Amino acid sequence: MTNFANQFQPFIQTAWEKAGFTEPTAIQESAVPHILARRDVIAESPTGTGKTLAYLLPILHEIDPEKKDVQAVILASSQELVMQILEQIQQWGQGSGIRSASLIGGANTKRQLEKLKKKPHIVAGTPGRVAELVKQKKLKMHEVRTIVLDEGDQLLTSEHEGTIRSIIDATLRDRQLILFSATVPEETEKKADALMNEAEVIRKERDASAAGKVDHLYVVCEAREKVDILNTLVKNEKMKALAFINEIGEANVIGEKLAFKKADVSVLHSDTGKQERKQAISRFRDGSTPLLVATDVAARGLDVTGLTHVIQMDAPRDAKQYTHRAGRTGRQGAEGTVISLVTPGEERDLKRSARDAGVKLRQQKVYRGKLEDIQSVSKNGSEMKGKKRGPGPKKKQPAGVRIGRGGKKKK
Repeated sequence: MTNFANQFQPFIQTAWEKAGFTEPTAIQESAVPHILARRDVIAESPTGTGKTLAYLLPILHEIDPEKKDVQAVILASSQELVMQILEQIQQWGQGSGIRSASLIGGANTKRQLEKLKKKPHIVAGTPGRVAELVKQKKLKMHEVRTIVLDEGDQLLTSEHEGTIRSIIDATLRDRQLILFSATVPEETEKKADALMNEAEVIRKERDASAAGKVDHLYVVCEAREKVDILNTLVKNEKMKALAFINEIGEANVIGEKLAFKKADVSVLHSDTGKQERKQAISRFRDGSTPLLVATDVAARGLDVTGLTHVIQMDAPRDAKQYTHRAGRTGRQGAEGTVISLVTPGEERDLKRSARDAGVKLRQQKVYRGKLEDIQSVSKNGSEMKGKKRGPGPKKKQPAGVRIGRGGKKKK
């Protein structure tokens, strides 16, 4: 048992041992003391660095199961993230008597009211639904001691900001406010800071010890060739891959082209319907489809275990986006592969982002349906030189006969 786990209640220590963890990640080690000390926190750390547990463990530690009131509210921008957080609460709260509930938009309101009647101690929800139930006075906020904004840069946008403020305003002044995100732009930090009381700002890079062996590869091709290459890779490489695309329309086009080529693929973006979205994630998680094509926004907070490949169909804007995408694979010491498909014009941008992210790239070619180092392909190709057959000798024509245009014989 580590000193880190020893500071928590016994049920958390038991869960820590059961999970097989040895040491906390950098963000957990830095953020937990401030959260336990009841300070407001703004924390930035890449995907896959244990952000959820960094705020959840101290919250679980402080919950009083004897009370019959909601004591902590965790807000997230997507239904999937809410459900993932709920799973973590239930897993790490086993044996504690702590009750939890999810409140998400689009779900049956009557059923969610039934959940509130069971007196949960922690609520995880989407801002719209939580605000709606607070306004109806169905969700009582007077005993809420902590509010968490998970993927806070998505919550403090113009779309959600007013809703978030209304939820915070429903709590008492001595409440604790925590924001966690893979990226915290300056604008987000300013907005959060205005809602907080002398917030502690924490920024962490990926832990070298927590990251597995990840290969960073790239293929230079024409834009029209990208789908064919992706199709080839999916059918010839054993993978559970998340492919990133920048535009919603393009994600749909790629999904349709791959489906036409008989590839098993799901598509995810902000315009995807609730049922379609749920089905796409479920099929990807259980391995029914080896490939999920998604926009960056739609994939935010999406946690999929055993992800072997990240494929960038569009070059990342910068090092942060590269790191955020790449962080989906190679978690908890596992191996992973990042493949970037770039046009000659995108190659320079990719190399700059990778360099700034501290990543070493290797160029590849698709050879006989597999990725190979470009040097190996060149060598294999050179062995064929001199062996290529020409058009062969010309056939002799009968005397006095010549072939004219259109294949007609002329005398």
